[in-house]
Amino acid sequence: MITMPTTTHSRSLLSWRGWATLLAALLAVCVLAPALNLLLPSSSAFHLSDYAVGLLGKLMCYAICALAMDLIWGFAGILSLGHGLFFALGGYVMGMYLMRQIGADGQYQSALPDFMVFLDWKTLPWFWRLSDSFAATLALIVLVPGCIAWLFGYFAFRSRIKGVYFSIITQALTYAAMLLFFRNETGLGGNNGFTDFKRILGLPIATPGMRMTLFVLSGLALLGCYVLALWITRSKFGRVLQAVRDAESRLMFCGYSPLPYKLAIWTLSAVMCGVAGALYVPQVGIINPSEMSAANSIEIAVWAAVGGRGTLLGPIAGAFAVGGAKSWLTVSAPEIWLYFLGALFIAVTLFLPDGLAGLFNKLAMRKGKA
Repeated sequence: MITMPTTTHSRSLLSWRGWATLLAALLAVCVLAPALNLLLPSSSAFHLSDYAVGLLGKLMCYAICALAMDLIWGFAGILSLGHGLFFALGGYVMGMYLMRQIGADGQYQSALPDFMVFLDWKTLPWFWRLSDSFAATLALIVLVPGCIAWLFGYFAFRSRIKGVYFSIITQALTYAAMLLFFRNETGLGGNNGFTDFKRILGLPIATPGMRMTLFVLSGLALLGCYVLALWITRSKFGRVLQAVRDAESRLMFCGYSPLPYKLAIWTLSAVMCGVAGALYVPQVGIINPSEMSAANSIEIAVWAAVGGRGTLLGPIAGAFAVGGAKSWLTVSAPEIWLYFLGALFIAVTLFLPDGLAGLFNKLAMRKGKA
C-alpha cells in the first residue's frame, strides 16, 4: 500500500533569523519609510520622495501577484496566463467605489460618474448599487475574483484540463473579459476605465499622508500574504499540492482527489491578485481594460520564473527586479521593453531554471565550501 509521506515532528514556520527579518521588513514599511517620507525635508539626502513611495507601493502589489502565481505554478504545477483578470477585477471593484466617492465634484456635477453622464445614462446599473459602501467594497474585492475563479476552476479541473491547454484557456478567458470591458454598454467606463479619483473614505486621496497609508497597507498585505503562503506550503495541504505538481496520477492512486486541493489554491491565488489590484488602483490613479491584456498576465508568470518558482521569496524578488526594470526602461527606452522582457524570460529558462533564488543558493553554497 502506498501512503503519503508524513513528518514525525512539527517544523517552526520560520527560524529566529526569519522572524527577525520579517520584523525588520515590518518596521521598514510601517516606521522607517513613513519617517523618511513625511518627516525628513525634501532637501535631505535620506528623504524618500513621493515618486519612490508610489513606485514601491506599486511594486509591492506586483509582488503579491507574483506570490499568488508561485502558489499555483511553483507548488501545484498550474500555470495560469490569465491572472491579470483577477488583478483587474479587484481593481475595478475598488475603482467603482472611488468613482462613487467623487460625488458631484465631477466635470458634470452629477451624482453619476462622468462617463455615465456623457453616455446619457439616467440611473446606475444594478451592479453599482453597493459601490458606495466601503464595507461592501472590501467584501466584493474578495468575492468577485474568488467566485469567478472558483467557478472556472471547478469546471476546468473537474474536466482534468491541465498543462498548456489550461494555460491557453486562462488566457482566452482574460482576453474575452478584456473585450467585454472595452464596451461602453457594459457600464464600466469602456476603454477609458475609471480615473480622476478624489477621495477614499471621505479623505483626499492625493495627499502625502494618504499616499503613505496606501503604501503601508500594501506592505502589510504583502507580508501577510507571504506568511500565509509559507504556512500553507509547510502544512499537509502544501505537501499534497507538491504531490499534485510532481505526480498527480500517483496521488490519485493513494486515494487523494486532486480537485479540492487544486480548486482551493487556485481560488486563494485569484483572491490574492484581487487584493493586489484593489491596493494598486488608488496608488496609480487609474484602472482600465488594458490591465487584462495578455502581456500583463504573462508578466506575472515572468516575475515568478525570474525569481524562482517554488521559493516564495524568489517571486517577490523577481517582481521587484522586473517591475523596477520596466519602470526604468519604459521611460528611458520604451521601444525595447518588450524585447528585454522576452530575452529575459529566454535567458532565465536556459541558464537560470531555478531563477534568482537558485542562483543565490548556489553562490551561498560555493561560499560555504570555500
